Amino acid sequence: MTADPTYRGFALDAETALALLQWQAELGADEPCLDAAIDRYGLPDRPAAPVAAQPDPAAATAPPPDAATDHAARAEALAGAATTLAALAAAQESFEPIELRKGARNFCFADGRAGARVMVIGEAPGEEEDMQGRPFVGRAGQLLDRMFAAIGLSRDATDAERGLYITNVLPWRPPGNRRPEPAEIALMLPFLRRHVELVQPELLVLMGNTPCIAALNRQGILKLRGKWSEAFGLPALPMTHPAYLLRTPLAKREAWADLLSVAARLDGAP
Repeated sequence: MTADPTYRGFALDAETALALLQWQAELGADEPCLDAAIDRYGLPDRPAAPVAAQPDPAAATAPPPDAATDHAARAEALAGAATTLAALAAAQESFEPIELRKGARNFCFADGRAGARVMVIGEAPGEEEDMQGRPFVGRAGQLLDRMFAAIGLSRDATDAERGLYITNVLPWRPPGNRRPEPAEIALMLPFLRRHVELVQPELLVLMGNTPCIAALNRQGILKLRGKWSEAFGLPALPMTHPAYLLRTPLAKREAWADLLSVAARLDGAP
């Protein structure tokens, strides 16, 4: 780039350049490129590839290693070895095979009162969550706080009776807020299962499709919501994600009915 601070007719100051760079990063353009274009047609022809050696017949009979199976087994081992939430967080944060960790700003493990009666499981961090390293802190998270406050529960409560514990299936933000992929959900499932075991809530609230896929192996949140099921050995209620409620205010009526169902369960209703 030349020293001229203009680009196609407009001034490119430092703030504008930084904003453009951040915008490109949000779109997933996170790899640097060369300053000058490369004339691919002017490059010399590649040398002919060497002839591959003949494979060993004995080796050909052995099945190739399955990387996905190895990664899943390692995730199970790491999660199972964690005896505290702090140990589980450290094990999950250091788990390298999942590529999402390379593009996220922060690891978002959980928030709220450990030991709370209700554990909320969401999908994945968004932009605000990625910046702060805490789940459900953006607009959807603020709505979630108001929703559960209406039935007397809070992530800030010191009393476990009125506490709320919040986490996500994925602790890293997918690029561009895309939907988590099945392979990513599968890799994080052992950590999520162990997370539930260590928190020991009385019931689970599954916010959106992704936690329903992870915990129930089902999807279609608009059909699943409001119907109690069982996940990880606990009563579980699927609910529409607060982000959906922000886009579809009319759905808040059904969400309120779901919250009343949670409150009734806590009060001993079957």
